[in-house]
Amino acid sequence: MIAAMKRPPIRVLDVAGSPEEMGNTHGSAFAEEIRHYTEERVELVMSGRWSGGPMSRSDVLDLAQTMVIPHEKHSPALAAEMHAMAKAAGITSAEAIVVGGFTDFVDTVRATVGGAHPATVVEDDCTAFIVPDGRAVDGNGLFAQTWDMHDTATEHVILLRVNPTDGPASLIFTTCGALGQMGMSESGVCVGINNLTATDGVAGVTWPQVVREAINQPSAQRAKDAVLGADLAGGHNFSVFDADGFGYSIEAMPSARPFDRLGADALVHTNHTLSDATTAVQGPRDETMQASSMRRLEVAREFLDREDLDVDDMMALTRDPEAVCQVAQDPYRVESSGAVVMRPRTRDFWACWGLPSHNEFEKIDFA
Repeated sequence: MIAAMKRPPIRVLDVAGSPEEMGNTHGSAFAEEIRHYTEERVELVMSGRWSGGPMSRSDVLDLAQTMVIPHEKHSPALAAEMHAMAKAAGITSAEAIVVGGFTDFVDTVRATVGGAHPATVVEDDCTAFIVPDGRAVDGNGLFAQTWDMHDTATEHVILLRVNPTDGPASLIFTTCGALGQMGMSESGVCVGINNLTATDGVAGVTWPQVVREAINQPSAQRAKDAVLGADLAGGHNFSVFDADGFGYSIEAMPSARPFDRLGADALVHTNHTLSDATTAVQGPRDETMQASSMRRLEVAREFLDREDLDVDDMMALTRDPEAVCQVAQDPYRVESSGAVVMRPRTRDFWACWGLPSHNEFEKIDFA
């Protein structure tokens, strides 16, 4: 059992040049895997387990197609990268929106299909924490998070080392076929996410493109503004932090976006809303999932309530066996598919593929 949880160092793909060149490199390198992952995620939507009711393949992709133009309007460059990735991998742009933005897409599906919110919705993904400069060793604040998803997604984790012609270089933890899930730019801007269950989904922009757009900004405040200004398709909490010690946690739903500014204490977020405005549009949550989210929040806050926190502490928290590091269990099969630790002031970045409790973090350089 434990041997099956052990994975090699995270796969790193260098992508550089124009948006089209970067997308082509990504899609070509993982073409077969992207097609497989796409089919898996389309079938999950069709089954209704995450999205609320059986749908035909054509209905799934017709809805995804309506979201192509919002992606192009949001960021022509990132949309061009997505289109090129899809073409090189042999999938459509609509399929790219499903495979990359799955957890936002299912929010859109539920809002479109309507009816009672299904009890089978499984969304309990990720624990993120920002440690302010004043709580960290040598005043070098830290950002870390697990990326949690249905366990079949773990095999598709990759690290993109992005070096665009026009924009900052960045290190992007993601899965093959997705523009980005969390990461840090050479400017020291860090962005991560937690999934939220939204009832107000729309045919808008899915979260991976918003993550990449936010990472491209010159500061945490500008990254926050990029999240606040996006035409979001579904619900996520975005955590942003920069090399100057500024940070924000944004509960971002299509119709509500309250945020908290990093103060003297660590900012922690899991998978349930903490604001009245976002709770009003949060979908019903399975009792077991809600208990997991609340427990992870409690454990992380308690762990981080001290001084002189360092990188090893961040890694230890992602590995916490009591709550934070999730192991797939029936019937939900959600697990911690990987994790990152980032120190923006020094531009240091560590990534782990698979359960942090059973795998090592690897330091990844920009060069």
